[in-house]
Amino acid sequence: MAETMKDYEAELEASFKKIEEGDIITGTVISVDEKEVILDLKYYAEGIIPAEDYSREPDFNLKEEVHPGDEVSATVVKRDDGHGNILLSRVEATDVLSWDKLKELKATGEVINVVVKGVVNGGAVAYVEGVRGFIPASKLALSYVEDTNEYLNKPIQVQVIDVNKEDKKLILSAKEILRKKAEEERKNKISNLEVGFVTEGTVESLQTYGAFVDLGNGLSGLVHISQICEKRIKKPSEVLAVGDKVKVKVTAIKDGKLSLSIKEASDMMAKEIEEEIFEVPDSGEQATTSLGSLFANIKLN
Repeated sequence: MAETMKDYEAELEASFKKIEEGDIITGTVISVDEKEVILDLKYYAEGIIPAEDYSREPDFNLKEEVHPGDEVSATVVKRDDGHGNILLSRVEATDVLSWDKLKELKATGEVINVVVKGVVNGGAVAYVEGVRGFIPASKLALSYVEDTNEYLNKPIQVQVIDVNKEDKKLILSAKEILRKKAEEERKNKISNLEVGFVTEGTVESLQTYGAFVDLGNGLSGLVHISQICEKRIKKPSEVLAVGDKVKVKVTAIKDGKLSLSIKEASDMMAKEIEEEIFEVPDSGEQATTSLGSLFANIKLN
């Protein structure tokens, strides 16, 4: 089929467009090296973005970050750079375009992959849409990060939590993403548990109404005061201390929360021990394991 003028209508129209200094235009990367990026603008002249006008990110590497085929928006600095090309600045375009994009990212809560480019007092620095963003130390992880240097040059997922174009301030956070992932992992682990499951845990805190026991793998559950031991106690600290290793039985799983019982786990173990009979090699006699000796290392009172 023969090509006609209509087939080139868009390109022809673009070739006659008027480009003025200060305009923001979009082109396709043709080539890139350490010094500059060359864009196809669908125009009689090509666009040139010098390396220093492409990004404000420290140690930004053009050849690693920019590739032929990428679409780039930039501001026209000069209609002729002296060599017949249009001189452009992506940094200037970023100052205009990025803030609207950042507001959109905040509204949607989109998860963004960034690399920490610097550490400062009280946090870290990363760039989103070419804009310098601050990640407070309290937002780098689920708990406050004392040494932010461990995050330098590391990839991290963040969300925009505050953006102010007038003050040129951008605040980022990884905490909400990590919290959501941890909660999902916890739910998945709980879904694999069944009522009746017996395991060992560590007492992590004592409350007036019971004890919280850490089961490992990010799971913990509550042993109500009535489920700690057979005898009545006024407070869990009468028979338990933080750090104690205890056997617990899962008695209920509701709304993602675990109810545990030390008393029922102990009853089960006692029953199993009473039923267990083993042979004494030398005498050939049968003996029942001493309940007291087997429970010697389990602190119940």
